[in-house]
Amino acid sequence: MTKDPLAGEFLRYLAVERNASPRTLKAYRQALETFRAKNKTPWKKCTADDFRDYLFTLMKRAQARSYVRLQFSALRSFYRFLTERKKLRRDPVRELQLPKAGKKLPLVLTKLQIEELLAAPLKIAKNRAAPVWMPLRDVAIMELFYSSGLRLSELADLDVADVDLYTESARVFGKGRRERICPVGFPALEAISRYRAVANVHSGPLFINKLRKRISPRSIWLILKRYLRHTSIPISISPHKLRHSFATHMLDRGADLRSVQALLGHASLSTTQIYTHVTVERLKKAYADAHPRA
Repeated sequence: MTKDPLAGEFLRYLAVERNASPRTLKAYRQALETFRAKNKTPWKKCTADDFRDYLFTLMKRAQARSYVRLQFSALRSFYRFLTERKKLRRDPVRELQLPKAGKKLPLVLTKLQIEELLAAPLKIAKNRAAPVWMPLRDVAIMELFYSSGLRLSELADLDVADVDLYTESARVFGKGRRERICPVGFPALEAISRYRAVANVHSGPLFINKLRKRISPRSIWLILKRYLRHTSIPISISPHKLRHSFATHMLDRGADLRSVQALLGHASLSTTQIYTHVTVERLKKAYADAHPRA
């Protein structure tokens, strides 16, 4: 945003000082640009009414509450930056009351559906002209998703050195580059080892594409979508649903909420609590006793 010095400085602050992810930077940049396209008033001269009008405009267009809150999350962070770093006396965005976020329960696959999905790559491999290692890669990707509850970006960013076969764990860098160690179950470790041996992957990115470059999050999403068509699962799911299923099945089998929070990399326990709606009991057990594929 070279034509907007304040916004540009704010985004550099997020990238350098706050270590924000590329996805966060993109979302915040788009939010600032979207507001600026509707309102040309200089940032420091905007009033609460300017943002109130913008909020009403978004609501009239029937935008999802999550989208509205994301836009204003960016604007709030921006104005907090202006008050702290640019000596702005009054923060106009703080005067607004945003619509409450609707609580949407996560969609969860059953254990039988998980088994069917994990079996799909090798089941249909005979009908594809792809390299022999690619179905093995796809199995390893989905096994690791379900085994450790990783985010899509976290899985795509993994290097070979991040998965330790001896300690049965993966080193993951989550939001804000926060590092955590995730246990990995035996079926996932076995699938990763088989894929690496056949694909001759011994260093660098763990999961690669046909050109032997790091696979992109979008490609992983398309892989899952393709295999879904070969199952009886009657719903369209994203890779994140495997993360939902991981968390719910852990709680179903007795894992405590704090442990699941740590495994998912949630900063707040309230984020994890949405999964408790489907749990039968929550006894405090270790990962190996709780996870159905540990």
